[in-house]
Amino acid sequence: MMTRKIILFLIWIAFTSYTISLAPLDQPDTWPLVQKLLTFQLADINAIIVSIFWFMGIWPMIFACLIFADGKMQKIRAWPSWIGSNGMGIIGLTPYLLLRASNQEFDGKKDKLLRSLDKRSTGIALLLTTLGLFAYAFIAGNWGDYVQQFQTRAFVHLISIDFCLMCLIFPITSLFDDDMARRGLKDARIFWAVALVPLFGPLIYLCLRPPLPEVEIGRLQESPLPAMS
Repeated sequence: MMTRKIILFLIWIAFTSYTISLAPLDQPDTWPLVQKLLTFQLADINAIIVSIFWFMGIWPMIFACLIFADGKMQKIRAWPSWIGSNGMGIIGLTPYLLLRASNQEFDGKKDKLLRSLDKRSTGIALLLTTLGLFAYAFIAGNWGDYVQQFQTRAFVHLISIDFCLMCLIFPITSLFDDDMARRGLKDARIFWAVALVPLFGPLIYLCLRPPLPEVEIGRLQESPLPAMS
C-alpha cells in the first residue's frame, strides 16, 4: 500500500513541477481558449482538443462515484480535492488519494448525493457522453493540427498529459480496490479488466457494479447481550 502512495506522490510532484515550469496561465493564448471551451464557442477549435478538455470533466465525475462514499469513512473530507480536480486535474485530486486511509466498509445510509452517484444510470450517462466525445474527435478532429498544438501550446500540452495521468492513477490508488470490496467484488480479474482498459474500464465498472449496501445506523449501535448461564 505504501508503494502505491509513493508512486502517486512522485507522479503528483513531477506533474505539479512540470506545470509550474510551463506556467500555462501566463500564456496569452490560454484564457481565450478556455473561455471559448467553457462557452461552447467551438467553431474554430480542433474537435480533439474540445474532447480532451471535456474528458477532464468526465474523470472527476468517475472519481466522484467512488470518493464521496469513501469520504464518509475517512477523517478527511473528499469534496475539497474533488472540487480542485475539476480545475487542476490530478494536481487537485491527488492530495486526497495520498491522505486517505484504506477502508473497505461503508456504514450508515446513503444520502441523495450518494444515491445519485451510486446509480448505474449515472455510469451509463458518463459512458454515453464519453462515446459521443470520442466520435466527435474522430469525425471532426484534425490530428496534424492537434500534434502541432500539443507541441506549441502549454494548455493543450498539459491537459493531454493530465488526461493520460488520470488513466494511470485510477488503478494505482487503493480507492478502486476499496470500492470493489465494499460491494463484495473480490475477483482479481475484475480489477485487471478495469485497470488495463484506460477510461472505458472505469466507466463500464460504474455501469455494472452492484449497489453499495447500506447499514442502518441504529443497528450498528445494537449489540446482542451475552447469554446468561
